[in-house]
Amino acid sequence: MAARYHDDLVMRLVEGARECFEQHGVAAADVELLRVPGAWELPLALQRLANSDAWDVLVALGVVIRGETPHFDYVCRESSAGIARISLDHGVPIGFGVLTCDDTEQASARSGGKAGNKGWEAAMAALEMAQLLRRIGSP
Repeated sequence: MAARYHDDLVMRLVEGARECFEQHGVAAADVELLRVPGAWELPLALQRLANSDAWDVLVALGVVIRGETPHFDYVCRESSAGIARISLDHGVPIGFGVLTCDDTEQASARSGGKAGNKGWEAAMAALEMAQLLRRIGSP
């Protein structure tokens, strides 16, 4: 699941996640990219997917860049809290790849630049958690 806001940066996260899935044997046909307007909308869409029980893992990708108003704080807090709640409520691993950065340079560095690709890392975290949950078994 990827936000469209800051699309150029988000698509770099998407490519990182796709590379991770490919490197770990997930068939491209088993990876579906769905888009939402922005990070605020990620939890609702992820909740619908989690309700379906059709997905082994989900990945949330987006970019929120600090502006001149407190809007940044609200979007970051509620998006991350909503994503965490969905994962806990539904028991589905959700890789958290929502960048919350002070500026475009930080976001660029974390979406395939000198700080790596957080989309790749989010996909890897989701895969690792799915494997761990299978090992642990049902609650």
